[in-house]
Amino acid sequence: MNKPLAGAFLAALLLGAGVSPAAAAESVQVQVREQRQVQETATQDAPAAKAVTFAGTVALSNCSGSVVRSPESAPTDPALVLSNGHCLETGFPGPGEVLVDRPSTRTFTLLDASGNGVGTLRASKIAYGTMTDTDLALYELTSTYQEIESAYGIEALELETAHPVAGTAITVASGYWKRTYSCDIDGFVHRLKEGRWTWKDSVRYTPECRTIGGTSGSPVIDDATGKVVAVNNTGNENGQECTDNNPCEVDENGGVTVREGINYAQQAYTMVPCIGTGNKIDLDREGCGLPKPTS
Repeated sequence: MNKPLAGAFLAALLLGAGVSPAAAAESVQVQVREQRQVQETATQDAPAAKAVTFAGTVALSNCSGSVVRSPESAPTDPALVLSNGHCLETGFPGPGEVLVDRPSTRTFTLLDASGNGVGTLRASKIAYGTMTDTDLALYELTSTYQEIESAYGIEALELETAHPVAGTAITVASGYWKRTYSCDIDGFVHRLKEGRWTWKDSVRYTPECRTIGGTSGSPVIDDATGKVVAVNNTGNENGQECTDNNPCEVDENGGVTVREGINYAQQAYTMVPCIGTGNKIDLDREGCGLPKPTS
C-alpha cells in the first residue's frame, strides 16, 4: 500500500538517528509545501480540458455517429458522418469487403450540446465502409459544413491526425442513447478478433467505459483536445473467446487474451490521409493505408 505523502516523509525522517519528532515534522511541512507548489505550477501550466458535449454527434436508426472533418476540410465541402462499418444499412461488410462511393439516402438526427435533436441530415452516398482491419463508415452528406453551422450553430468534430497515447482521458459520446462514458485509453491491441473479422491496432478502454449496444459508431473524444481519436465499436460481453460480441486480443506471437466486460474502439487518425480535396475519399493518396476494394 502506498503511504500518504506526509506520512511517508515523516516515517523516513523519524528513522534517521538524532532527529527529533519536532524537527522531522517541520521538515515534512517544508517538503509538503514545496511539493504542493510544484503540483500547483504543473496544474497551471497544463492546457485546460475542453468540456465534451453531444454537439456534432448524430443518432442513426441503429447506432451512433458524428459529423467530422479533417484539418484540411473546407467550410464549403460536403460534410462527413463517421460511424462503424457494421452500422451500414447494407449490412455487415464481409471480411475483405470494402464499399466506396455507394449511393445512400440515409438520414441522421443531429444533436446539440445538451443532446437535443435539432435537425435531420441526409447522406448522398456511403463514401467509405469496411470491417476489414478497422470498423468504420464515412457518409458524405448533401449539406456542407457551412450550411450545417449556419442552420444549427453546430461545428463538426475534428479528426485527430496522430496515433493516440495510452493513459489519455477520453469520452465516448453516444448520440443514439444521448449518454456519455468517461475513462482512459488503457492500451492498444495488436489484433482484435471477433467472429469472422479482425481489426488492427485497436484501442482498449479502461473498465469504466462500459459501452452497450447502440453506442457503436460513437466518437471517442480526447478530453484535452476535443478531437476524435477513435470510433467506438465493440466489447466482450460474456467472456467467450473470439466469437461475435466477444472479441479476443491476439498478440504478435499469436497469444490470445480474453477480457470480459472490456470495450474497444478503432483509431481515427488512419483515415485522415485518405480524405482529399473536396472531402473525397482517395485511397491512392500518399499516406492512406485503409483497405482498398479487391475489384
